[in-house]
Formats: sequence, structure tokens, C-alpha cells
Amino acid sequence: MADRIIVINPNSTATVTADISIALDDLRTDSNLEFKCLTLTEGPPGIETQRHVDSVVMPLCRMIEDYDNQASAFVLACFSDPGLHMARETTRKPVLGIAESGLLTALTLGDRIGVIAILAGSIPRHSRFFRTMGIEDRIAGELPVELGVTELADENVTFSRMTYVGKRLADEKGADVLVMGCAGMARYRTRLENALNLPVVDPTQAAAGMAITASRLGYQTRIQRMN
Repeated sequence: MADRIIVINPNSTATVTADISIALDDLRTDSNLEFKCLTLTEGPPGIETQRHVDSVVMPLCRMIEDYDNQASAFVLACFSDPGLHMARETTRKPVLGIAESGLLTALTLGDRIGVIAILAGSIPRHSRFFRTMGIEDRIAGELPVELGVTELADENVTFSRMTYVGKRLADEKGADVLVMGCAGMARYRTRLENALNLPVVDPTQAAAGMAITASRLGYQTRIQRMN
């Protein structure tokens, strides 16, 4: 039986879903693995505030319920990991959030993590997440490119700002590994890594890799399901 990883983009911007799918091409290594990338049409164009995060939790869980019988594992492709804990109560299948997975991957690649955010308003929300994970002392810093999710499609502007912010994180904050803080940045990872000569983590790729491992080792979530 093939491993089918369901990757859910919780915003309604289909071009972001397409970029996520392209970024997963490097992991499509054999005929026994399938990624199915879905767009949550009920979501906002970009998840940029806590209100956006909270608004997609129930639709996300309903989508997981709808696809539960088709999936080996799920990936929530938003750096705020919306609904991660509720999603893990919704299914026995592994559910990977890209923020958690991307940060855990970065911990294995360097000592000091720099995070490239989309907007300054995202940083307090991410900082709460770092504290929840207990890794705040490993975060060198987080800086924004000040582009919304839908604006990330402008390649020249986005790559220029990501390079500038990444260099600042390395030179001013001492970061030796970078995490891209939005699934919409997926297309820029390799170029950014080459430009900065630092490891750069695309959190969706990181979560997808963990999902493959969890599926093939037969892991299941053991969080008590709510009735």
C-alpha cells in the first residue's frame, strides 16, 4: 500500500498550494509515495493574524475527518500550526505541523536559529510558540520581510528581501541556520541557501519528511480523542 501524505494549505490561495506541491518534488522518490496537496477554500487568502489562525481550526479538522480513510499522515502547511492539537484529537494518523517540524529540523543543523517572518505582526505569535516548545534560548532572532502571503509570488522583491533579512539574521543575530517562516516561501529555499551559504529549512519539506517516516514506521497518535 502506498504512503499517501495529505498536505493541507489552510489559506485559500491556490498558488501557495501549487508552490508547496512543487517544493515536495524532491521527496517524491518512488511509486509507493504520494503527496496530495489541498487548499482550504474556507480560509483567508493568507494566515497573518491570530484571528486568522483561530478561524481555520474547525474547517481544518473537518477536512482531516473527510480524508482520514485516504491518508497515511497529515501535514498542516502553515507556520502557525493552526489547530495542531485539535487535529491530533481528530485522527489516529500522524499530524505534523510545519512550524514544529521545521524548528525541530533546524535544531539538528545549527546552534542558533534565525526565522524569516512574513510580517512583523507574526513575530509575537511565533515567539509564544517558541516558548511553548521550550526552545527560545536557541532562537537567535526573527525578522520580517514585510510582505503578505499573497505578495510572496513577486519573485524579485521577495527573494531580495529574504536575502537581506537572512543576511541580517546571520551577521547581526548570529544565526547559523535559517527557517523560512511561511509555507508560501517554499520556492526560494535552494536559491536562498546558495546566496547565504547557510542551511535553510523549508518547514513544509521538513514536516513532509517526518510524515513519511511516521507513516512507514507505523506510528499512530495516542492523544485521547474527544467525543
